[in-house]
Amino acid sequence: MAGLWQQLGSLRQGRALALLHLVCLLYLPSGALPWDNKAGSPPLEGFQVVRGNFSRMFLRVGYHKIAEIPAGARNITVRETVKSRSYLALQTKSGVSIINGNWVIDRPGVFSAVGTQLTYLRPNEIRSRSGESITAPGPLTEDLHVYLIYQQPGPSVHYEYSMPLQNTHPTPEPDTPSDILPLVRTADPSKTVEEVHQGDVANNVITEKKPHPNKVQSDPSVTADPWPSYTWTKSGRTECSTTCGTGRRLVLWECVEKESQTTVPADFCDPAVKPTNQEEDCNIQPCPAYWDVGEWSECSRKCGPGTQHRQVICRQVTHVHATGTETAVTVAPELCGLPDRPETKSSCQLKICSQWEIRSEWSPCSVPCGVGQRSREVVCVNNLGDVEEDEECNMNLRPETLQNCDLGACARSWFTSLWSQQCSAECGRGNRTRSTVCLMDHVTDLPLASCEGERPPEVTPCDSGPCQNRLEWYAGPWGQCSAECGNGTQTRSVACIFNNNGHMEVVDNSKCSSLSQPITAQVCRLKPCGVQWYVTEWSVCSRSCNGGYRVREVRCLADNIAPSNRCDPSLTPENREECNKQPCLAEINPSCSDQYHNCMVVVQARLCIYPYYRSVCCASCSRAQKTYPNSLEKNYIRR
Repeated sequence: MAGLWQQLGSLRQGRALALLHLVCLLYLPSGALPWDNKAGSPPLEGFQVVRGNFSRMFLRVGYHKIAEIPAGARNITVRETVKSRSYLALQTKSGVSIINGNWVIDRPGVFSAVGTQLTYLRPNEIRSRSGESITAPGPLTEDLHVYLIYQQPGPSVHYEYSMPLQNTHPTPEPDTPSDILPLVRTADPSKTVEEVHQGDVANNVITEKKPHPNKVQSDPSVTADPWPSYTWTKSGRTECSTTCGTGRRLVLWECVEKESQTTVPADFCDPAVKPTNQEEDCNIQPCPAYWDVGEWSECSRKCGPGTQHRQVICRQVTHVHATGTETAVTVAPELCGLPDRPETKSSCQLKICSQWEIRSEWSPCSVPCGVGQRSREVVCVNNLGDVEEDEECNMNLRPETLQNCDLGACARSWFTSLWSQQCSAECGRGNRTRSTVCLMDHVTDLPLASCEGERPPEVTPCDSGPCQNRLEWYAGPWGQCSAECGNGTQTRSVACIFNNNGHMEVVDNSKCSSLSQPITAQVCRLKPCGVQWYVTEWSVCSRSCNGGYRVREVRCLADNIAPSNRCDPSLTPENREECNKQPCLAEINPSCSDQYHNCMVVVQARLCIYPYYRSVCCASCSRAQKTYPNSLEKNYIRR
């Protein structure tokens, strides 16, 4: 009986090993077991893979459609093949944004939409030189549109997905067994257990079977355990949670036959006594330093070419926590490699700037002749044609709105006023007068010599009737002007006349004192003098005796009394000369003396007109009075 149980136990062990062997031979050609997590999923039968690439060197800033993924697609992958500052975006066929829509950049994560889970990764938040990526298992319940938000020249995007084949009937796969017993039944019954099972299982790999050294051959006369025993043993460790910076990993356990240490399914061991998974540190070496790149700032200009900045810091991860968070510190930029440092400044353009637009032609000139001005309307408009504030356009490029215009020389004509109503004489012959001016068409007064033709007369004779025993003033003609140019003076003689019916007699001027006497002098100006030298009066001599000096100002002035530099330098008047060269005489009046040593300043300041200064500077003021008797008197009158 004991031998029978031993044979049954050996048969059970052999069946288990045969089970594992058949699973590997029939269903897993790669050699991986069904519970091996590292085994890749087989390609989908009845599906075709659609792949595509999108690349352009230059695009306008904004959204550009890359592809349209139809409903029913599976195993969807969209990724940048070249890392850039551009972004991927998704939108449904109906126009609903899923990821990075409406110029809003979403954080990386998992998004539920169109019947699947979309995983969005961005390189700025992981230490990777790969670009952005979006993956989804599918199937899609709605068409999915893929966009690229262009920010940097030279984008490159790869996408692929699987679609069911049309009119294809795949070959039915064999039914998958629900337990391990049917697999054992498929073995050839003509073969022994040892012939069917050619290897042992250890660490999920089929290895060659070797007889256990302590195993006793089956013999009905020998007593043995009716069933083999199984136990848990360490099989390895999971992959470290990080490649550097002190990560964590789990210690794995597997079920083995105690005597042969052969790996068997976990169902053979008691789950109640399975050890708990233990964690341990791994990859404790520091991580390589990396460039931590921040987000771009806003563009420096609202329109036209501008610049944007971002922060680039060299960091190094010192520890990776179990929650997935990291502890990083800032290190020297040299550890990250200065040649590989990402750009911190970039050009940008949000929209096209507004431009100047000329809305009207030049207006007519402001004058009918001569030089005037004309104008036109200039406005600032945006790219839609709407008028904006002038500050939105470049003021340096604004077209001129005012311009000088010359319509040629104006016609010059003589204009006269009406003759005066009354005769200049109350009786006898007199004169009536009027004014004469030379004007242009647009009423600009000109010098009288500028008009063409003879100047109209301004005086005409008149007769107020006979005069009887009347006294009146008679004025002679004006004399010659005292200056050849500029302002001068001219005079005339007047006489008191007794007129009796045309018989005139000159009488004493006092008899006409009751009458208004005509003026005998007036200012005259023959022509402009142009530039010439002007001088002031000489100052008081610096000394009253023994030689001093006096000064005056000399200026070159034009006709309008404006300073000029066109005067002849060789004709420049002297601005300093000697004076009072006579020797000084002794004081005659001992009571008249200077009480201060600087009394000459009092004389130069013309203060001797005041009694106080004449008293304390008696000698100096007396000498000045003798030398310039009229000067002090004039100064006194002016004050």
